[in-house]
Amino acid sequence: MSVATRRARVTALAKLNLGLKVLHRRSDGFHELRTVFQTISLGDRLEVEFTPGRRAEVELDSAMEIADNLVIRAARLVMEMLKIRGAARFRLVKRIPMGAGLGGGSSDAAAVLVALPVLAGKRPEMEQLLELGARLGSDVPFFLLGGMAVALGRGTELYPLPDAPERSALVVAPPVHVSTAEAYRALRRGLTAAPPARHNNKFQALVWRVGGGVPQERWEEPLENDFESVVFDQYPQLKSIKRKLRRLGARSAMLTGSGAALFGLFRSPADAARAAEAFEGAPAFPVRTVSRARYRAMWWRSLGAHLSRKEWPPVSRYS
Repeated sequence: MSVATRRARVTALAKLNLGLKVLHRRSDGFHELRTVFQTISLGDRLEVEFTPGRRAEVELDSAMEIADNLVIRAARLVMEMLKIRGAARFRLVKRIPMGAGLGGGSSDAAAVLVALPVLAGKRPEMEQLLELGARLGSDVPFFLLGGMAVALGRGTELYPLPDAPERSALVVAPPVHVSTAEAYRALRRGLTAAPPARHNNKFQALVWRVGGGVPQERWEEPLENDFESVVFDQYPQLKSIKRKLRRLGARSAMLTGSGAALFGLFRSPADAARAAEAFEGAPAFPVRTVSRARYRAMWWRSLGAHLSRKEWPPVSRYS
């Protein structure tokens, strides 16, 4: 008797960094970070199939050849941890520009960690998923949560912020590759016991603004990303894009992550769409912010046929 294959199509959303402070280099080789992550509507599409079987198999179909693809790594890790046996097949359609600071690969990995256990009839604890996410990459745990969150440490220590009203933005992703490792080296952050007080104070002020402590129309300014000081020196065209976003009406504009993508926050979707028309030489994506409530609702819709109830992480009806 043949075993039925279970299928789902999910969306792996991108993120923005609403402010980013790079503090000291830690003894484990990572840097101590302070940032606010925010999911946005730009996303990759991931089709997932699972057929129960006697041994674990993983296959990926993608138009892009991606070295050390996180989809494969995530699938193997979660299958090993949860003792999943069967064939897991994925088809990935990329829309999030790669290497742009938007977290596309990390979001793809998180999508596997959420979707595959549901199709396989397993019910992992959130702590297990966060552990796997941190092993895969610093941004991965955030995509297991979505919405807006403060990130500390190397980016894996996460604290949710209240859902804010939807905002319109324009993401511009020029064909420039910024090496994250080189950007860190250029910042010259050495080993130290504690960051200067002014860094903590500025970050606390940022969190207070974006977390709802001041009126919505004022929280965008000033958003700061420490990488801009070194990345703009090496790639002056990125600084020009930031200035152009401001001229086009962005209330705030900034590099996300270590780049090379930049974003501008606009008053309305129409304003963001009009600004996108001014960028002919680089992909420009009008987007909106996605709250945690909408993020989870998106997942529940995508996996609905396989769920027993709406909890987080989603609960499989096969378990």
